[in-house]
Amino acid sequence: MPSIHIPSSWRLPERLATDEATFWNRREALRALGFTTLAMTLPSGVACAAAAPPEGLTDPALGKRFADKFPAQRNALYTLGERPLTPETDSARFNNFYEFTTAKDQVWKLARGYKVDPWKVEIGGLVKQAKTLDLDEMFKRFPLEERLYRFRCVEAWAMQVPWTGFPLKALIDWAEPLSSATHVRFQCVSDKKGLPGQRDQDWYPWPYFEGLRLDEARHELALVVVGSYGHALPMQHGAPLRLALPWKYGYKGPKSIVKIEFVKSAPRTFWNELAPNEYGFYSNVNPARPHPRWSQASERDIGTGERRPTLPYNGYAEQVAALYKGDEV
Repeated sequence: MPSIHIPSSWRLPERLATDEATFWNRREALRALGFTTLAMTLPSGVACAAAAPPEGLTDPALGKRFADKFPAQRNALYTLGERPLTPETDSARFNNFYEFTTAKDQVWKLARGYKVDPWKVEIGGLVKQAKTLDLDEMFKRFPLEERLYRFRCVEAWAMQVPWTGFPLKALIDWAEPLSSATHVRFQCVSDKKGLPGQRDQDWYPWPYFEGLRLDEARHELALVVVGSYGHALPMQHGAPLRLALPWKYGYKGPKSIVKIEFVKSAPRTFWNELAPNEYGFYSNVNPARPHPRWSQASERDIGTGERRPTLPYNGYAEQVAALYKGDEV
């Protein structure tokens, strides 16, 4: 009986794929002409319109620093199936970043010009030796790659983004956590002077903080993100570094990280502390578990407007389901 191969749901069908040599020749040619990754993904005639977004909308928060690191080579193992990339202008205009504002369409305007250089990440807790990681060390030490990831917000909207970064596991291995560490805690930027949301919304327990089980953090899908759409991150996406955990709701991916701490038990997390009946520690995408105020059975694509069924673990069940018993919240 012949064997039947059923491809993973997240892999790009061969009939839709460009062979690697053609892809990279075209990518390098377009890069030489000054086109962005977005221009390579849009239909003919659309790229010209997309080439002139509102001033500052997609500007890297690092400016021209480390521009030679982008675009990074795309890792062909991480694709979107038949979903299209979300246009960069759409993903840049529609963000949750309460440190600036709760108005999604205003985040990018308030985030323009925010200073992220110099930037340091303190690494401590249950580690062999406390360390500090600055931008020069980060870009020198960790080779970058581009991955196409699905993104699912707990508010039932979704997008597909080309993130640039490196595996979180590589950073963890460099940090050398002790065997007693079972979880890792992330803390984000604190700056009431420069972040109007932190200043004006003092009922939130700033700064933002999140956490993962250590085996989750070491999973191959967990990515430290430093860029998107072929360049360094715009501030509204969490410059200069954030996490992408595509099988979890978006708020589990902290933005503008300044501290990483290895601990021996599950740490408190921002939204779980504020509303434990609505936001769990794990927060894996689960269409069968409704939010108390809305269903999670379907999602709206912010690029196409399409309404589609939500997939368990956001379509990454084959990769991550073995990490869980299935009843985690």
